[in-house]
Amino acid sequence: MKSVARYFHTLRHLRPVQIVGRVRHKLHRPRPDLRPPPAPRGLAVAFAAPVAPAPSMPAADRFRFLNVEQLCATPGDWNVAGRAALWTYNLHYFDDLNAAGGAERAGWHRALLDRWVEQNPPGAGPGWDAYPLSRRIVNWTKWAFGGERLSPAAHASLAVQARWLTQRLEYHLLGNHLFANAKALVFAGLYFEGAEADELLRTGLAIVASELAEQVLEDGAHFELSTMYHAAALEDLLDLINVMRAAGRDVPAAWRGTAARMQRWLDLLTHPDGGIAFFNDAAFGIAPTCAELRAYAARLGLAVAAITPRPIESLAASGYARLTRGEFCLLADVAPIGPDYLPAHAHADTLSFELSIGQQRVLVNSGTSEYGESPERLRQRGTAAHNTVSVDGADSSEVWAGFRVARRARARLVSAVAGPVTELVGEHDGFLRLPGRNLHARRWHLDERQLLIEDRISGRFDHAEAYLHIHPDVQARRIAEHHFELRLPDARLVPLQFSGAASTELRAGSWHPRFGSVLRNQVLVARFAGPRLQARLG
Repeated sequence: MKSVARYFHTLRHLRPVQIVGRVRHKLHRPRPDLRPPPAPRGLAVAFAAPVAPAPSMPAADRFRFLNVEQLCATPGDWNVAGRAALWTYNLHYFDDLNAAGGAERAGWHRALLDRWVEQNPPGAGPGWDAYPLSRRIVNWTKWAFGGERLSPAAHASLAVQARWLTQRLEYHLLGNHLFANAKALVFAGLYFEGAEADELLRTGLAIVASELAEQVLEDGAHFELSTMYHAAALEDLLDLINVMRAAGRDVPAAWRGTAARMQRWLDLLTHPDGGIAFFNDAAFGIAPTCAELRAYAARLGLAVAAITPRPIESLAASGYARLTRGEFCLLADVAPIGPDYLPAHAHADTLSFELSIGQQRVLVNSGTSEYGESPERLRQRGTAAHNTVSVDGADSSEVWAGFRVARRARARLVSAVAGPVTELVGEHDGFLRLPGRNLHARRWHLDERQLLIEDRISGRFDHAEAYLHIHPDVQARRIAEHHFELRLPDARLVPLQFSGAASTELRAGSWHPRFGSVLRNQVLVARFAGPRLQARLG
């Protein structure tokens, strides 16, 4: 019965287009269109240098993705049973074509393209799934726009891939997947010439127009509310501006304005160390950094003025906030988990936050090291892996499987005030489903010297716990019953004291700043003695 309810609360939010799309995707299998390819179109002006990712080819037949290095030397190595699906997808992306130092590996790249064509027949294997197919189309065309030349076999395959993609658009998923499909159609449409290419371009541009309006919120946030996917979406938009400009096409004014809004949002959700905050699925090394995207925008003539954050920046449309006083920088989540019909990258992290002092991250959410349906993936999505509160052991939103959410928390921003002190108050109803009908409210109170966090739980409960995950470079030690001391790398000591706690405990934990990465850290856990708990840091 519990399983039935979980499916019901998950599926009831899907849009009709997703349901129809799932049926079609399951039942319809198109035939590859092997007609001769159109001729290449050529560019009007030079394609600006895009963001160059880190190299992923240590050798001609070896690849390193997600901190795991493996061999791809035979036809069977393109899809090895038991290998992580995300690693296999990365193998088919061809990101290394446009990676740093790629010119030095151009011989490897040419051989690899032709080997892929030979060993991955049209429509067969994971390389023909729509998402890796979209990524590969963009990478192959970027490589060609950058001055390389596709072999006749690769050129012909690119046309077959684009035609296949038009039959496999991911309307069953929507979100960043559909946008990646549309981007690939635009790139293919501008790479080839003729009527067929023009139709690819029209289809891609139409989807881009509708999806930008849907996916980018008024404050600039990508609607899936993952800082990592936001950065990837901004790179996608800048790539589209780049290729339209290079092809001599008019760049829609809305694209430029949207890119500026997205850059500002990313600026505000970036720590002083230059890296993103970890809200929902987020890790370093998957998407470009804020600085890399700003530099790319500048190369396209879209330089966005640097911002000086005010004491409080409340991003109302997405639900995030940045509080800045003195050396303190606090990033807070008073946000929904994402669009109801697409919570795939959501974590149960409502009312969590991260804290930097100066350039040093001090309190961190746990990050993301893997996808799939493992217990570890579920743990990393759970409430206890974030700087927030769990009631009676429950997650604030019912995350399950690898990318699903059943009942989900609704957050509300109560107030955001900047005066002699900076204060943010939010609440969520994710625990109303529990027998005690609980609400969680949190107040962050920040001045030049200290941070006060006050949590209140309404309704009946057996136990509630607040979690504070400490960055691996910061060391905590107990100095009294509910009184701790945090030692920063520069040897500064920061006191942290709880009031209203029945017990406090310092546990071993783990931080996951990259896929495939596990760094040991400490976690402070404070159990509520009553309905109210306070933590004072500084």
